[in-house]
Amino acid sequence: MNDNLLQDEQALKKAFFAFLMPVMLANVLQSLGQIFAMFLVGKNLGVDALAAISAFFPFFFFLMAFAIGIGSGSSILVGQTYGAKDFDKMKQVVGVTLAFTTVLSIAVAIFGGFFIEHILRFMHTPANIFDMSVSYARILFFTLPIMFWYFVYTTFLRGVGDSKTPFLFLLVSVILNISFIPPLLFGWFGLPAFGLNGAAYASVLSNFITLVLLLAYLHKTNHVLRLDKTVLKHFSLQKDILASLLKLAIPASISMVAISVAEIAVIGFVNVYGSNATAAYGVVNQVASYAQIPAMSIAIATSVFVAQALGANSTEMIKKIRQMGVRINYVLGGIIIALMYIFAEPLLGLFIDEAATLEIAKNYLYISFWSYIVFGHTQTVSATMRATGVVLWPTIFLVITIWVFEVPIAYGLSHFTTLELNGVWWAYPIAFCVNFIMQFAYFHFGWKKKTLKAMLAN
Repeated sequence: MNDNLLQDEQALKKAFFAFLMPVMLANVLQSLGQIFAMFLVGKNLGVDALAAISAFFPFFFFLMAFAIGIGSGSSILVGQTYGAKDFDKMKQVVGVTLAFTTVLSIAVAIFGGFFIEHILRFMHTPANIFDMSVSYARILFFTLPIMFWYFVYTTFLRGVGDSKTPFLFLLVSVILNISFIPPLLFGWFGLPAFGLNGAAYASVLSNFITLVLLLAYLHKTNHVLRLDKTVLKHFSLQKDILASLLKLAIPASISMVAISVAEIAVIGFVNVYGSNATAAYGVVNQVASYAQIPAMSIAIATSVFVAQALGANSTEMIKKIRQMGVRINYVLGGIIIALMYIFAEPLLGLFIDEAATLEIAKNYLYISFWSYIVFGHTQTVSATMRATGVVLWPTIFLVITIWVFEVPIAYGLSHFTTLELNGVWWAYPIAFCVNFIMQFAYFHFGWKKKTLKAMLAN
């Protein structure tokens, strides 16, 4: 972290916003790419194809949870070592993380590819979309190592405070994806018409090309995180760094796995109501990605800045960073969510033609979206604690929230009350509020009493 930021609060705010805006724009771009694919699929291949993607998404998120956990842990270690100006140690972190990512992604890809049929049956995937879901899923599973590498490399860059480079290359990826989808979907330019699978092939191809271009750019510009001999020398499962990485990554992965397994359970409750409900669930989740953009982006920025401040032994800045993140969450998050309530019907109508599906989707949005403000506050508090290496209790609280509250409430309200399907939607705001109470209580009565120290400090 620049020494000037440690002394000048205005400079810190400017740096925080300069980092935050590309992160938010990157999340918007990523969502746009996904929504464009959903739009083409829904409008041209029908509700069944849309439902096929929606039915597979929770389990795919389950697998991506491992990459998210590794990325989260490595960005904290990169941030702390970069803040301490220990560049040799930082490159060790990068090498070890890449080695572990390679091994894990191959294992996860093989598992997912071979067992997807059993998993989708367990999730009660409707029969009319089962074969499409299996075919689509296998393409993405067997190419997971590409996606994992691309994801963790962008988290390395953010760890050193560089959010512009990930944004620019995500822009390249989205443009490529949007360009590839129609030809592969419909069979343009003499290509086979892959139908729904074309969307999967487009995603894989765009990620691969972007990863190659990113690594080439980092090498050409002599970036501090370029894939050079020093990084490759540490391409191994080095015990001490791997232990620190896993200390951060495992709880983060457990959190993501808990969320994704809960979504697998929840979509099982939704699937009982038919493919219209499944399609509505998938579309609203895509729209919800926009509602979550402020929360997730602010959490990333908070984590990076807190990690660098801790590495620079400037713990007094951590409080200012957290408070800044909370304030921004309420302003930006409030504006975006208010707009979604106002324009809910035309927004959802971009993807859904059938009146019954649209009504289900509107109910989901109206019932749950206000609680993303609470979710954002919780994310900022949790990101602050995790960036200092305090990961156990935030993870425990999240797991309790999901499996003691969210899933049982979704099941109970949807099966034993007149709310029926709407009972599933009510489980989300209830869970967000419960998690906020627990995280905030521990933050004040537990975390604030700890002595903070960088994890890889010499």
